[in-house]
This record gives sequence, structure tokens and C-alpha cells, in this order.
Amino acid sequence: MKSSIIFTLLFFEFMIFSCAQEKSENNTKTMEIDKIEKTNEEWRKVLTPMQFFVTRESGTESPFTGKFDKFFEKGTYICVCCKQELFESDKKYNSGCGWPAFSDKKSNKNISLKRDSSHGMVRTEVRCSKCDAHLGHVFEDGPPPTGLRYCINSEAIDFIPKQK
Repeated sequence: MKSSIIFTLLFFEFMIFSCAQEKSENNTKTMEIDKIEKTNEEWRKVLTPMQFFVTRESGTESPFTGKFDKFFEKGTYICVCCKQELFESDKKYNSGCGWPAFSDKKSNKNISLKRDSSHGMVRTEVRCSKCDAHLGHVFEDGPPPTGLRYCINSEAIDFIPKQK
């Protein structure tokens, strides 16, 4: 009798653990982003030469020349390559750096960060997690509460205005 009770309890514990594990794996799968991969030739067909230079070759536009540097309408900024949502206008501020600046990203899953030691400096590169487009860099000199400044190329983003 005692062993059948222990067996039953162990069986139920195993079933609960298995269901919890399966649910956890399913939640992880739904949070994954479907990656977009294209050849450079395919990207050139859908991007302007400057967009290609910035997003696919990790280039940068000249400071104070981007269309979103002094742009402050309400809405959402998306990746120019794959249309993934990246930043909200309520996190955009005038940093004076010459590029659009954001104090935070829309979601951790939409942005990937990468160490960048090009040009004789060490910086943190900001990339789109869905299509791996170079967006810009993030610096630790931004406003509270994050203390971050996402310095993003206008050529790497598009804007969707907030519906009124």
C-alpha cells in the first residue's frame, strides 16, 4: 500500500514536471523571431544605395543629415530592411549627436548587440535581430532611467505615424 502511494505521487510529480517543461519550451518557441536572410544582390534590389551601405555594410550617414535627426512626431520606428518594430517615439530625444537618439528600444527581442572594435575604438553595435541590419551604436551617456543613447542612422529606419 505504501509503495503504491509513493509510486502514485512520483507519477504525478513526473507528469506535472513534464507538462511544465513542455509549456516552457512552447513559450520559448513563440518568442523566437523568424530570421530573414537575403543575398547582397537581393538586398540591393529593395534598398537605396545609402540604405544598403548603412544596413548591410555597417556604414554611417554624415551627422546632422538624416531625415529623422530633428524629427519628433508620434509613432513607431521600424527597420528599413524587414519592417520589424525597433523604437517608439516617446523614447526619442534630441541628444545633439547628429543622429536620431533613443533612450530605450521597443523590445529586447527586436535588437541585438555586438561588440564593435572598428575604427580604433570599442563600441557596442546595434543590429536588427530579424534581418541583422546594422542600425547604429549604443552608448552609456543617455538620460535616466536607462542611461543609454541608441544612436541610430536615419537610413536604417522608417517611421509609422501613430493613428489619431
